Amino acid sequence: MVHGQYIRKRVKLITLTENAKEYLKKSAEPGDYVTLGVKGGGCSGWTYVWDFKKNWPDVNWSDPIDDILVLDPVCEMFVLGCTVDYVNELGGSYLKIINPNSVASCGCGESFAV
Repeated sequence: MVHGQYIRKRVKLITLTENAKEYLKKSAEPGDYVTLGVKGGGCSGWTYVWDFKKNWPDVNWSDPIDDILVLDPVCEMFVLGCTVDYVNELGGSYLKIINPNSVASCGCGESFAV
């Protein structure tokens, strides 16, 4: 605190790697967006939920991130500062969320705790 004011560090809401952007853009139909939300469940308490905006017309989604991803406003506090990457390995390919807020996760990476 400086002179009674808080110093706030600017943190980007979510970052998409180039691989993730490319994959998400290939996945969505023209004019649609990929959505990211969270719901209670999984081994660690919370799971990420991926879908398409067209499937959820009643949700008040965030402004588009990199013109491809929109967030459920409820999930913003869970993904603040996250990086989304698209990983292509011998065993398969998947979207990986690197979450600095997570204090635990399950072995398969499907759920997390904050």
